[in-house]
Amino acid sequence: MKPAIPFDNSYAQKLPGFYTDWQAAQVPDPKLIRFNSELAKELRLDLPDDEASLAEIFSGNTVPQGANPLAQVYAGHQFGGFSPQLGDGRALLIGEVIDSSGNRRDIQLKGSGRTPYSRGGDGKAALGPVLREYIMGEAMHALGIPTTRALAAVTTGETIYREELLPGAVLTRVAASHVRVGTFQYFAARGEEEKVARLADYVIWRHFPDLGGQADRHAALLQQVAARQAKLIARWMGVGFIHGVMNTDNMAISGETIDYGPCAFMDYYAPDTVFSSIDQGGRYAYGNQPLLAQWNLARFAECLLPLLSDDKERAVETAMQVIDQFPALYREEWTAMMRAKLGLLDIEEGDFALAQDFLATMENQKVDFTLAFRHLADVLRGNRQALDAQYQATTLLEPWLAKWQARIARDAAAEPHSRAASMEGVNPVYIPRNHKVEEALAAAHAGDMAAFDVLMSVLAHPFEEKAGLAEYAKPAPRDAGRYRTFCGT
Repeated sequence: MKPAIPFDNSYAQKLPGFYTDWQAAQVPDPKLIRFNSELAKELRLDLPDDEASLAEIFSGNTVPQGANPLAQVYAGHQFGGFSPQLGDGRALLIGEVIDSSGNRRDIQLKGSGRTPYSRGGDGKAALGPVLREYIMGEAMHALGIPTTRALAAVTTGETIYREELLPGAVLTRVAASHVRVGTFQYFAARGEEEKVARLADYVIWRHFPDLGGQADRHAALLQQVAARQAKLIARWMGVGFIHGVMNTDNMAISGETIDYGPCAFMDYYAPDTVFSSIDQGGRYAYGNQPLLAQWNLARFAECLLPLLSDDKERAVETAMQVIDQFPALYREEWTAMMRAKLGLLDIEEGDFALAQDFLATMENQKVDFTLAFRHLADVLRGNRQALDAQYQATTLLEPWLAKWQARIARDAAAEPHSRAASMEGVNPVYIPRNHKVEEALAAAHAGDMAAFDVLMSVLAHPFEEKAGLAEYAKPAPRDAGRYRTFCGT
């Protein structure tokens, strides 16, 4: 008997013509390697408790009762060039569920075989990229950043070819939805304004219900999406995260981080940091991410123009007001995030500059981004040793600390140890250090999941420093060479 999951598949029901019904490829020998039981409980999933049955479900071999597997179609700007048709080339949306908090969530298989949108690809995924996305999604969740999450990882018993032969795997991903800027672009590029309108109203119904029924709801939608992206990118910047491939098909309308391909976390602070092997020009470097968010939003706004006004000039004016305001909106979110990291409670005009000046001290000395912020709390406790140790010379740090401590003195009353504890609640000690991620993936390829499990347990509590885990807080050695990431497709 097929397992029954309480699916409520609104995308399939409300948006015919926006996808192709499809089935996952059957795999020869699925093995469950990880299952996120906590997330399954949150999703209210009543699943078999034996690993063999779970492997059949999360490989795509077994289609649960009530599922409606489909491949979504979308377009996208990839590194600035427009591709009029992309779509789920190796993924299937199995269906939607209502979680324990009343939120609608997508359940998607990634790596489940060819679809009509595969564009010559095999539709498969290798074990390494599947586990990387598992690590990154769950780490971002623990850091408090809106993100897609990992429900399960399964090996398929197949060998797939990339630049070498690799074990095949399937990831089960959970998202608020998989609607992207590129989803709108697909229909807008085809001149299908009625479908753009239907998609916009579906997104409003699903993600922005307070806007429903408003005469200016589509302009308000653009504003709300911009606000969510400003907050999301500011949070990325606050933990040194680099997405690596901020194409418009990788910007989720919901405001979640989606598609962990060549992503990585920055060790030593440098705004021009790039890890992705395919980003030769640094388009998606760490410091460019706010600019690219604005650029992507402009592409979204172009799709909505016919919905904003019958008068084209007025529609463009309405859209440009939102796009032009994005830098100020982002700066506000970034400054608020930095105030929390610096332990500031009140608002002062100079806080933006204060934060920027601290980053300048890091850039000059190639200081570890995560540890510099973490050790500021120690300074409040009267111990500068850990922070000073991050700098080869404290020439620039000294005057900055004087400014920061003067700012603290003007701030709302707070006992130093209490303020330090608050700072430690937003400045992680553990992030997915690139070399530790690679260690875990290499061991997994050799059949040993122990390193993966330890890393996941550490990243589940990123703000709690624990004895015996010092190696997980250290950056890669300075002489380790350039770290490179790959899409894994």
